[in-house]
Amino acid sequence: MNGYVQVYTGNGKGKTTAALGLTMRAVGAGLRVYIGQFIKNSDCSEVTYISKNLPDVTMEQYGQGFFIKQDPTEEDIQLAEDGLWKLRHAMTSGKYDMIIADEANCAVTANLFPVKKLLELIDEKPDNVELIFTGRGANQQLIDRADLVTEMKMIKHYYDDGVTARKGIEN
Repeated sequence: MNGYVQVYTGNGKGKTTAALGLTMRAVGAGLRVYIGQFIKNSDCSEVTYISKNLPDVTMEQYGQGFFIKQDPTEEDIQLAEDGLWKLRHAMTSGKYDMIIADEANCAVTANLFPVKKLLELIDEKPDNVELIFTGRGANQQLIDRADLVTEMKMIKHYYDDGVTARKGIEN
């Protein structure tokens, strides 16, 4: 099977959810999946489920667990760089058929690493590996290199009415 590069971006809900849906489909087809989550570090519902029930999925988090609103700390940058190394290693190991770089677009926007690091991943991608990038604000260079780009557009969200993330729905 030929692997392609996909990007899920935009201000609407559903980017990570779309990647997790691809994970379910891939596992159902007998494929092995590696998910690397930049910025995140939490025991959200998908982490719990995957670790308990999906032995063909490896999931790792490369962050301190909070959104970076100011300049990143040295620790933030180091965690992201370590994550890039792990993701690249997983992608080139021959062990996985699908690699998901969750919130990689946000990591670029937060100045954890330059977009050229994601473009290098594309250059190094084995032909049979599907590579997925998620997160708001995808860089135009990444969009140009991708084979499939989907933009999630928010029309309405109950967060604007004060509803916080609900277990099993948003986290």
